[in-house]
Amino acid sequence: MDGNQFRKWLKHTKRNTLIMGILNVTPDSFSDGGKFIHLGKALSQAQYMEKNGADIIDIGGESTRPGAVPVSLEEEINRTIPVIEAIRKISNISISIDTYKSEVAEKALLAGADFINDISGLTFDSKMIEIVKKFDVPVVLMHIKGTPRNMQTNPTYIDVIKELLEFFSFQIQKALDIGIKKEQIIIDPGIGFGKQLNDNFILIQRLKEFSELGFPILIGPSRKSFIGLTLDVPSEDRLEGTLASVSASILNGASIVRVHDVKEVKRAVVITDKIMEVGTQA
Repeated sequence: MDGNQFRKWLKHTKRNTLIMGILNVTPDSFSDGGKFIHLGKALSQAQYMEKNGADIIDIGGESTRPGAVPVSLEEEINRTIPVIEAIRKISNISISIDTYKSEVAEKALLAGADFINDISGLTFDSKMIEIVKKFDVPVVLMHIKGTPRNMQTNPTYIDVIKELLEFFSFQIQKALDIGIKKEQIIIDPGIGFGKQLNDNFILIQRLKEFSELGFPILIGPSRKSFIGLTLDVPSEDRLEGTLASVSASILNGASIVRVHDVKEVKRAVVITDKIMEVGTQA
């Protein structure tokens, strides 16, 4: 799926599920840190994911795992831009830049990225909203409580669904008021980003309530700690938990799933989408 096809997809009310393949070009991401820091390996992984069903490649140059320390602007640019340029030379696949820094986003878009995946939902960098408007690109508004460095230090909610709905309503209206179009906006509840263990299960279970806002929902449960803590398994052994979470999320309203294991998730998505399709025909 190229950038133009992705934009057309966003305008549809009935959408097939898209797979966003994770490409972390970082030395310290929680699951695959260091595996793709060299350009050749990053490019090979992007090609592998596209071949096996990825619709989008999400490129990130700064780890946002719990406790992560921010990297410099220059370092993040040096990690991500060459990868975007290399992918764009051989493929038209849709590329998202996973960043909350406006300068990184701008350089990524100029290098060939199609949209922005902002873990802060346009709250960490006041200039990011202007970049979205200037380039007229889609943007993922994710919810996070705190920052990656402190987000898992006892995050608490009186009502996690209510708080997230209020956050999205406010940020969406802010974006619309500045001139960002409705069809540019995607929302992400931020599984594992400032959430207690059960909060993640509640968000997946009640995901349909976010559908009422009228925007596509992205979900990123892949290899996350809520799976590891529940099953008592390390990050590299969380595939089954990821597949269950992905399928449940789709059945409850998600239309983009952000994952590491593209090939395996693609198979689960095809079956889950078929279940949904048959259900609408009954």
